[in-house]
Amino acid sequence: MPGTPSKTAPDQACSTDSGIQLRLFYSPDDATGRDYAKQIGDPGEYPFTRGVYPTMYRGRLWTMRQYAGFGTAEETNARFRYLLEAGQTGLSVAFDLPTQMGIDSDSPRAAGEVGKVGVAIDTVGDMETLLSGIPLDKVSTSMTINAPAAVLLLMYELVAEGQGVSAESLSGTIQNDILKEYVARGTYIYPPRASMRIVTDTFAYCRDKMPKWNTISISGYHIREAGSTAAQELAFTLGNAIAYVSAARDGGLDVDEFAPRLSFFWNGHNNFFEEIAKFRASRRMWARIMRERFGAKDDRSLLLRFHTQTAGSMLTAQQPENNIVRTALQGLAAVLGGTQSLHTNSFDEALGLPTEKAARIALRTQQIIGYESGVADVADPLGGSWLIESLTDELEEAAEAYLAKIDELGGAVAAIEAGYIQSEIENSAYQWAKAVEDGEKKIVGVNDFVIDEEEAAEILEVDPALEEAQARRVEQARASRDEARTAEALAAVGDAARGTDNLLYPMRAALAAGATLGEVSDELRNVYGEYRPNQ
Repeated sequence: MPGTPSKTAPDQACSTDSGIQLRLFYSPDDATGRDYAKQIGDPGEYPFTRGVYPTMYRGRLWTMRQYAGFGTAEETNARFRYLLEAGQTGLSVAFDLPTQMGIDSDSPRAAGEVGKVGVAIDTVGDMETLLSGIPLDKVSTSMTINAPAAVLLLMYELVAEGQGVSAESLSGTIQNDILKEYVARGTYIYPPRASMRIVTDTFAYCRDKMPKWNTISISGYHIREAGSTAAQELAFTLGNAIAYVSAARDGGLDVDEFAPRLSFFWNGHNNFFEEIAKFRASRRMWARIMRERFGAKDDRSLLLRFHTQTAGSMLTAQQPENNIVRTALQGLAAVLGGTQSLHTNSFDEALGLPTEKAARIALRTQQIIGYESGVADVADPLGGSWLIESLTDELEEAAEAYLAKIDELGGAVAAIEAGYIQSEIENSAYQWAKAVEDGEKKIVGVNDFVIDEEEAAEILEVDPALEEAQARRVEQARASRDEARTAEALAAVGDAARGTDNLLYPMRAALAAGATLGEVSDELRNVYGEYRPNQ
């Protein structure tokens, strides 16, 4: 009826997920006192608030990079081919848990996990199968791998060499962001400071051998998935980035030698306008950090180029088709925020690995945004919005306060070792869970608008027999190699770890001699040990 009050009173207080209080509406008064050239700038110009390139998507759309990996290398290769034929423009590899932990598939420690959450890669032969028929000089590949990132990168390089593709022409990204593993995911192997050496050795190796490769994807995604707010995602990710740049400089690298190949990985979460503001603030903050804190001279060192993945933690098992809408809005926010590549989650991922149908819908979501919506026609189309500019400023202010605390503690590594970052994330995760449980935060189909579930969605099952088959492949690979040559090459990895030489050169030689991912990782374990929190 006319005059019936809305469910939410117009004067009810509202805030973003980071706790930023929102006014009922924004006006020109919210834009006063802002220096356009200094705080915003045109697209492609310092401080890059409006985008890292002047024309943004006019020249080419973002890379549509759907994340995939399950079971064996053969199965994942088939999924990659399917996605490329459907219009995907870049590969993104998910590895199983044993691979992420530097453990071979025939190890007792791998039991029950082989191929479950990603593809099992133990040998250069497995990597060759994974990439069979895929032209590595034409396709950009992202690999979500951290503790053994250098090992997988070197396997990729060796496979490309076998295809006749030079290392200099390879393009792609390894995540290689070990610091966030200690606070958000847990797939670390070695203690933090040893891990930092491997990261910076990778920077130096790629500077000399793989100049087009992005050596790290500094990830806020998993920090957000663990329960952080948008402001914390910004601050803790940039704090980790500062630590990597500092470590590389301390290792003798000039900032402009490696910084242009740094990249970032953000979460595309639910709060539409806050997410757009987060992406814009991240670019501005990083440009200032690199120029003012590290003295970068090359403009490419100032660019925060980033990949976005829509929020896995926001997918619901209840009414899973609703996830299609969530993913579309999250992906749209990433594009309006200026992402360089994007993965849109499949609607069934709260239930299991994505089916082909769900993966196709996720890819079509990106294609509809890119080719039908018109949002790619103008760079930073929401720039100048009183709301967006205000949120950008407020998120930056909140993130800067966290960065100041991290600096006070001695930097990100020290803050992690002190448990500060973990504690802040855990508190935010608790507050979110409580708000959902109390009904203060509405989740459609979970705590409101609930229905009796209809027929269950199709779920992709991984054949349990693949674990035994993969273990046999590892055993066969060991049986066919020159054992003395392999042992000598592995010993050289241990020698380098005890010394100061770049680790990647002996690691590459060991892999070329037939060593497995687990064996190379074990050589480093023997020197560095395995990290155990609170020891």
